[in-house]
Amino acid sequence: MPDGGREVLPGYPIEVAFPDIVCYAEGNAGIPYAYSFDSGLPGPHVMVAALTHGNEVCGAIAVKGLLDLGIRPRKGRLTLVFANAEAYQRFDPAHPDASRFIDQDFNRVWTAAVLDDAALDSSELRRARALRPLVDTVDFLLDLHSMHERSAPLSVSGPLDKGIAMARELGAPGWIVSDEGHPEGRRMRDYAGFGDPGSAKNAVLVECGQHWEAAAADVARDVTARFLVLHGIAEAADLPPAWRQAQSAAAVTAPRVVRVTEPVLASSMDFRFAGNYTGLETFPEAGSVIGWRDGVAVQTPYPNCVLVMPSLRQLRPGVTVVRLGQLLA
Repeated sequence: MPDGGREVLPGYPIEVAFPDIVCYAEGNAGIPYAYSFDSGLPGPHVMVAALTHGNEVCGAIAVKGLLDLGIRPRKGRLTLVFANAEAYQRFDPAHPDASRFIDQDFNRVWTAAVLDDAALDSSELRRARALRPLVDTVDFLLDLHSMHERSAPLSVSGPLDKGIAMARELGAPGWIVSDEGHPEGRRMRDYAGFGDPGSAKNAVLVECGQHWEAAAADVARDVTARFLVLHGIAEAADLPPAWRQAQSAAAVTAPRVVRVTEPVLASSMDFRFAGNYTGLETFPEAGSVIGWRDGVAVQTPYPNCVLVMPSLRQLRPGVTVVRLGQLLA
């Protein structure tokens, strides 16, 4: 159905309940909705972040689950954050994409120049500035996300070998996407030492599935458990057995790695795909038409080109509507 000349995209059912997180509003780290627990023993500072986008509920389910369970680190320090809780509180099932952020994407502000520029202001910038001193002390970050479209889960490792290596160590999901990020701005997973090849700090962003499918919450719990065990923050027995999912031998031993080569940006509201793509579609032939931008065909630049998270749900000029990647493994 047309909407001001724009196609109205079909919605996905909301299969999960959105947990009430107000009970965790106070925090214990001097920052609302942020908790940090120090074991008193040597070890890394590990952070699990949820709600980087306010409508991505799976991470909130996993982080609230850890807080409800009273998980404490066996060594080092564990930090649990509901990043954009203000956007989350505005979620409306009738307009489920509208609460992605308040003023601007929280996951596009993570450069020192932007964070330090007093002339810039938004709800998300204020939140990022409040969290920044805490994030600055983190050694390993897991940022839990979900996707606009229903697609296989994937890890977004960033462009560095260390990011790919940690994604492999997790053992799930079975797809790893290595990329430079978005032209709109830097993600938290690429901030400071996380994006520095000379730093021991590391981060991974996991897209757990479609925003509101029940399976995405299962993936979020699974990868969170794996992440905590990997870094010695917890042992497998500390978490409910149902948090861990069995993985295929192929996914564990040989995850498929896609290296993103370029984003495809919308230059106006006139963009449409050639098919009902949801992600990880692979085109054997170079020159395959995948869509049209302002009436001009968008073609794959090389053989075996993979579409990474195609979606028009946030369509506006300058937004990345899909990223193109080469299948490496």
